[in-house]
Amino acid sequence: MNHRSLFLAHVAQTTDFPLAIEIERAEGVYLYGPEGKKYMDLISGIGVSNVGHRHPKVLQAIREQLDRYLHLMVYGEYIQSPQTLLAKALIDTLPKPLDNVYFVNSGSEAIEGAMKLAKRYTQRREILSCTQAYHGSTQGALSLGGNESLKRAYRPLLPGTSQICYGSFSDLNRITKDTAAVVIETIQGEAGVRIACKEYFRAVRERCHQTGTLLVLDEIQCGFGRTGKFWGFEHMEVIPDVVVCAKGMGGGMPIGAFIASKEVMSAFKSNPILGHITTFGGHPVSAAASLATLQVIREEQLLPQVEEKAQLIKKLLVHPSIKAIRHQGLMMAVEFESFDLLKRIIDRAIGLGVITDWFLFCDDSMRIAPPLNITKEEIFQACHLILQAIEEESLVNP
Repeated sequence: MNHRSLFLAHVAQTTDFPLAIEIERAEGVYLYGPEGKKYMDLISGIGVSNVGHRHPKVLQAIREQLDRYLHLMVYGEYIQSPQTLLAKALIDTLPKPLDNVYFVNSGSEAIEGAMKLAKRYTQRREILSCTQAYHGSTQGALSLGGNESLKRAYRPLLPGTSQICYGSFSDLNRITKDTAAVVIETIQGEAGVRIACKEYFRAVRERCHQTGTLLVLDEIQCGFGRTGKFWGFEHMEVIPDVVVCAKGMGGGMPIGAFIASKEVMSAFKSNPILGHITTFGGHPVSAAASLATLQVIREEQLLPQVEEKAQLIKKLLVHPSIKAIRHQGLMMAVEFESFDLLKRIIDRAIGLGVITDWFLFCDDSMRIAPPLNITKEEIFQACHLILQAIEEESLVNP
């Protein structure tokens, strides 16, 4: 049996129509098939490879850590330099009072930890999130999700969870002194890159102050430089009580975190002790890779380049079939008239060697989220191929 047959026979499938592209190696913005076919990865493995695939400095950090130690002990007991150095580097990117990091393995786990922390610290049980939100696929994170199509088959989910409308000022009166936390994607990702105004976030922040509610901002997709600032909430000029990150954090390695003040995070230390536990959270190899990723973003000055590259993509992707482009930095949604048209364009673009995608809750828009260090020449090439895919599809299906 070849790898494709083994994949279809023995690797658990999430749909009846996986992309099923066999990849042998990856480098920078490119993925390579076994026959040498080259693909440009314009989605960074869904927002993960912010510094490209196999960045040399990330690989160096991984190799150096491999020669020291791998897993030693469940999280939070031993002093491990990859964790301590990464925690300090993360805190240096954040405003006060955010100064305490809890490391986990993924975005869903970070959301779960933040939910528990909010309940434990406030002694409340209600958690609000937003319609069309996506926070992960575990039962707790799914409970916060804002689209019933993903939730219906798994009910009953977590009690005490409900949704407000993202960007709606009138809904903010639903935040009360019974609310432990409001969990909001700073920029809604799977809704198709939806961005609320600064005034909305300021109003949410003020309402949370008034009611003693924790404001939890989900930066799983928009953190680590994706928007042109290190954290998406910097655009909104607010400071959350808890920030959640993962995806682009690890340079391709699995890691996530939720970050709060030491006062808030200390709620996990008693009544009961070990209020949140993880075996592999902050794995030393992942932590080393994450620290290297953070340093690459800084040393290569990627943040100032993000908006310029986004504007170049917008300038190049002009076609009658494109209805709109929404973006914050290199977190982009290119809107077409229908999913049917978009899916055909995506499939044709893959054939031409460019990988894009759609969004879970916005299937008429193309996801574009390339590595932050994509070059201008690569942007020209990628946009040319996308336009070629649109043109070819227009000729076949006028």
